[in-house]
Amino acid sequence: MHIQNIFASQKPTLSFEFFPPKTPEGTEALLVTIKKLATRRPAFVSVTYGAGGSTRALTRDLVARIKRETDLVPIPHLTSFGHQKTEICELLESYATLGVRNILALRGDPPKNSSAARGEFPFARDLVQFIRQFQHSNESADAGRFGVGVAGFPEGHPATPNRLLEMEHLKAKVDAGADYICTQLFFDNHDFFDFRERCDHAGIRVPIVAGIFPITSFTNLRRLAELAAGARFPAKLLRLVQQAGNDPNAMNRVGLDYAIEQCAQLTKEGVSGLHLYTMNQSAAAEAICDNI
Repeated sequence: MHIQNIFASQKPTLSFEFFPPKTPEGTEALLVTIKKLATRRPAFVSVTYGAGGSTRALTRDLVARIKRETDLVPIPHLTSFGHQKTEICELLESYATLGVRNILALRGDPPKNSSAARGEFPFARDLVQFIRQFQHSNESADAGRFGVGVAGFPEGHPATPNRLLEMEHLKAKVDAGADYICTQLFFDNHDFFDFRERCDHAGIRVPIVAGIFPITSFTNLRRLAELAAGARFPAKLLRLVQQAGNDPNAMNRVGLDYAIEQCAQLTKEGVSGLHLYTMNQSAAAEAICDNI
């Protein structure tokens, strides 16, 4: 189903994100998780794409399995960094042949310790425009058109400290043909509401899906602090984490309760969708679904 039809028929949408495992055993285990979460009837699920396309084949193969073995709507991530037009064309043809109708188009980052060239798509908007112009060779213009999502950053884009310029870049991606925005994770809903208001002020009228990451351990808290471009942890959350101490069960409960509270408030305030970052696990996502 095309993403525009999904947003027209559901509000808020519920969706999950997965990443492709590196081993066959990991993939089989993840498919069990995916099929378990499929009972929650998400509007779609997304599959990430490693830096510089490092998981290109794994991403495509997992998307193909999801498409073949479930009734879910898979949305593969696709990054522009380091890619040539011929490579992107081949991937789009492959996805169209599978019956995949939506793409999440991202700029992406270079692999670590890599000096790879940026490729033919300097910015995400260039990739969005290319996907929008793509036409599957065996289908009509309407049937062959991909739905396209792009990333948004409620806390601010890490590479663009100028917030006015940041919104100009986001507006350019939408104007290039994006159908919706899926945000990076955040822990203060005020950041999301301010982001949504600034989008409206900039003339951005597409649905904005909120990215939610339930913190379930000290390990993923520290990992987020390192990887998520300096994610901000509100004092309220830090105080709850401190109270949990070294008790993993208490920490898990704190993270889930906080995410559930976030989702409840976002839903009350009319969010277009909730996108749960699952880290390929089902328990936290299930707990959130059961409580909202």
